[in-house]
Amino acid sequence: MLQQVYSFKTDSTPIFHTHYGGGHINDTYMVLDDTGRLYIIQKVNQNVFKDPKAVMENVKAVTTYLKNKVKNLRDALCLVPTTSGEDWLVDEAGEYWRMYYFITDSIVLHQVNDPKDFRESGYAFGHFQKQLADFPANCLHETIPNFHNTPDRYRLLRDAIANDPVNRTKNVSKEIDFVLAREEYAGTLMKLLATNDLPLRVTHNDTKLNNVLFDRDTCKAICVIDLDTVMPGLSVNDFGDSIRFGASTAAEDETNLSNVNLSLKLFDAYTAGFLSACRESLTECEVMHLRDGAKMMTLECGTRFLTDYINGDKYFSIKREDHNLDRCRTQLKLVSEMERHWDEMQKIIQMQL
Repeated sequence: MLQQVYSFKTDSTPIFHTHYGGGHINDTYMVLDDTGRLYIIQKVNQNVFKDPKAVMENVKAVTTYLKNKVKNLRDALCLVPTTSGEDWLVDEAGEYWRMYYFITDSIVLHQVNDPKDFRESGYAFGHFQKQLADFPANCLHETIPNFHNTPDRYRLLRDAIANDPVNRTKNVSKEIDFVLAREEYAGTLMKLLATNDLPLRVTHNDTKLNNVLFDRDTCKAICVIDLDTVMPGLSVNDFGDSIRFGASTAAEDETNLSNVNLSLKLFDAYTAGFLSACRESLTECEVMHLRDGAKMMTLECGTRFLTDYINGDKYFSIKREDHNLDRCRTQLKLVSEMERHWDEMQKIIQMQL
C-alpha cells in the first residue's frame, strides 16, 4: 500500500494512511502528508468494473471538465497525478489506483432526515447536469452496457422465466404479471432516445444521497462524488433513481409493504432542488418525462430484483432467504404508489418551472 501512496505526487511526504468511508465496492484509504494535507486513494474493484481503463478515462474526462467550470477547487473532485505524470496508477499486479485531493470540512449523509437535505442533493445532481450540459456524452465509454436499457432488462427477465433454474417462478406469479403488464411502457424512454427526442447526456447513474458531499457547517451541497458509473445516459433516469431511493418511506428491503409509500413532500423537495439548478439546461421533453424517469427506474430495479430471485440470487448479495424477493416487492409497491400519485407528481414538477 505504501508503494502506491508514494507513487502519487502529493504536496509533501505522506506520513499516515488508514481505511476510510463505508463504500462496499472500491478499497478506499485516507492519506495524510506532513503538512497536514489530506488525500483519498482508491483501488478500483475489477470484479465490478471489468474495464478499469475505460472507467478511469471517463473519470479523468469529467473531472478535468468540471475543474475548469468551478472557481473554487473545493467544489469539484480533482485527481492527483502520479509522480510520472499519469492520471492514475497501474501497479505491478495490474491493479488500478487513483488519488483525489480530500475535500475538507465535508460530510456524507446516508439517509434523509430533513427534506432540506434531499433538496440539496437534488440541487447537486441538477448542478452536475448543468455543468456537463455541453460535454459530448458520446465521447465517454459505456462502461456497463445496457445499464438502463429497460427493454433489455425485460429480455433477461423473460429468459429467467423460461429457464426457471431453481424452480421459483411458481412463487412469484403475481410479481411476474405485474411487471409484464407494464412491458410496453418499459420501452418509452428508449424509444424517445432513439428518435432523439431525449438527448444523450453525461449521467452519474448512482444518484443516491450518499454520493453528495455536504458542507459540515452549512449542510449545503458541495459536489457530487463516486464517478465510477459516469457514462452516456438520460438525465431523467438520474433524476428518477434519486426519487426511487430517496422519496420512498421505507427501506429498499422492507418486508411490510404497508410501510412503502411515495413521499410527495420529499418528491417536491428533490424536484425543487434539481430544477432550480438545471431547468435551463433541460429540454421540454426531458422536463415532461421526469416522472417517467422515476417510475422507470423503480420498475427497472424491481425487474432486476425479480430476475435475480428467479435465477437463484446470482447477482445481488443477499442476507436472508427471499431477500431479493422482498426488494422486488418494495419496488413494485413503489411503482403502484407513483401510478396512484401520477397527476400530483406532474403538478409538483410544473410548479417548479
